[in-house]
Amino acid sequence: MTHIIHKELSYILNGILFDVHNEIGRFANEKQICDLIEKKLLALKIDYKRELVLLGIDDERAGRHRIDFLIDNKIVLEIKYRRYLTKDDYNQIQRYLTNLNMALGIIVNFRESRLHPHRVLNGGGKE
Repeated sequence: MTHIIHKELSYILNGILFDVHNEIGRFANEKQICDLIEKKLLALKIDYKRELVLLGIDDERAGRHRIDFLIDNKIVLEIKYRRYLTKDDYNQIQRYLTNLNMALGIIVNFRESRLHPHRVLNGGGKE
């Protein structure tokens, strides 16, 4: 049997993402999407940090790298609103996971007509 990292929390988080997509649709902007995700996290009493600023990535200026959500200090959640996700989007979340020494990130593009949350794993991160 395969070990699934943060299985229960991932399941709850994916439910929130699908609920938000169903409620707000695919034509809302990223701030509206994140506001509704935040409201649902609060309602479920799930610990999170929003727009967490990371320091020390590639010696770039402070504030350049912001995580959309850090869920329960276990999952990095990145929200996108683009025609399609690119390799750069995956590299971005991988940098965040490496910087935080975390094992799991989820990236999701709300512009798509059907939502497809993608799990991104960091083999060297702690669970």
